Amino acid sequence: MTAYKTVNPATGETLQEFAEATDAEINEAISAAHGAFSSWRSQPVEARSKIIARVAELYRERSGELAALIATEMGKPLREAKGEVALSADIYDYYAAEGPGFMADEELSVKGGGGATVRTEPIGAILGIMPWNYPYYQVARFAGPNLMLGNTVLLKHANNCPQSALAMEQIFHDAGLPRDAYINLFATNDQAADIIADPRIQGVSLTGSERAGSAVAEVAGRNLKKYVLELGGSDPFIVLDSEDLDSTVKSAVAGRMGNAGQACNAAKRFIVMEDLYDDFVEKFTAKMQKIQPGDPLDEGTRFGPLSSQAAADSLVEQIQDAVDKGATLHTGGALVDGPGAYVQPTVLTGVTEDMRAFSEELFGPAAVIYKVSSADEAVELANSSPYGLGGAVFSADEDKALEVADRLESGMVWINGVSGTQEDLPFGGVKRSGVGRELGRYGMDEFVNKKLIRTPQSRK
Repeated sequence: MTAYKTVNPATGETLQEFAEATDAEINEAISAAHGAFSSWRSQPVEARSKIIARVAELYRERSGELAALIATEMGKPLREAKGEVALSADIYDYYAAEGPGFMADEELSVKGGGGATVRTEPIGAILGIMPWNYPYYQVARFAGPNLMLGNTVLLKHANNCPQSALAMEQIFHDAGLPRDAYINLFATNDQAADIIADPRIQGVSLTGSERAGSAVAEVAGRNLKKYVLELGGSDPFIVLDSEDLDSTVKSAVAGRMGNAGQACNAAKRFIVMEDLYDDFVEKFTAKMQKIQPGDPLDEGTRFGPLSSQAAADSLVEQIQDAVDKGATLHTGGALVDGPGAYVQPTVLTGVTEDMRAFSEELFGPAAVIYKVSSADEAVELANSSPYGLGGAVFSADEDKALEVADRLESGMVWINGVSGTQEDLPFGGVKRSGVGRELGRYGMDEFVNKKLIRTPQSRK
């Protein structure tokens, strides 16, 4: 039975299956991407820019079709799916416009006279291993900068997103990208490890679970390959004070429930000062109780299913573990009656260190709220997580919020706003949330050769 299939998580129906690549096909793809590197990197930067800009245009032209694909394959409501398509187009546009400047030579001032130039060059064929939760966006932030640089790409997408993976490959080819510069592969995990180890592959970028990241890093390290890892998160949402608690709670719910809670940088742990705690829990719970599930293909739906029944079952097990060990369940905690991988929006308090919900990432519509008595206690609790991706700090006193933000062990912090992403801001974390950065100019500084060219002092 093939591992690559479209299973509608709203119904459980298997719609289409795809054959996995053979070892011979994998080897042929590696050879093709490796062989295409020389000619693709030799294209004038303006020519590469024009193609990447055309990719952005095609995303916008095909927005409805692309959105419907991921609504069907991983359950994202159409409204959010169209937003993801638009963001992906913005990323390609950004690198098409700004990429040439990011690649410009940097002249250094050196002791002893003469000149020194740092030149940004591509390194070759690289592998991308991408997840299902943002099928287009995750690929865009990997492929956009690297194709702009002149690297070539092999792409292994999640096994539940085969049709969206093929749609992206088609867009690149329709935009004029050489066919071997971007190749989609329905590869197994074992084949992915072999690809990383192959001497023709120069690096690997993975967005996914901590377990997958560890496996990829092990193979890449053993074979001395560059890697970028964007892994899990358990982002704190710290409420120090609030002049408008209703507005703060609205932001909190939005930060937890986007993409049905299936975002690595979603707000997951709500850390609230004791004088606001009771009101926050009451208002947050009331809002969560009003959220109703729907068909992701319905334009009016705001809350869809999780990506699979297995994901839904796993989240309910984590919630139940907390309840069994004494946590308070304010709402939710179970599967929604009927077909589909729907989990009730859930609110937990009283979560302690012996519960899975304390240290594990809750990847779905489940929130944990903690009470603290000081900023110091909030920071200590926030930093107790093994993850360090993003976070948010809310306060009417911006200086106080900034002081707390400075003490958080995370790659990104938002002040009085929900953790998010945009094409010109770096994205990435620390600790077990990963290694490296994507997006912004930093997204073009990972899979590169920063070559020094030293010219001697002029002779008289």
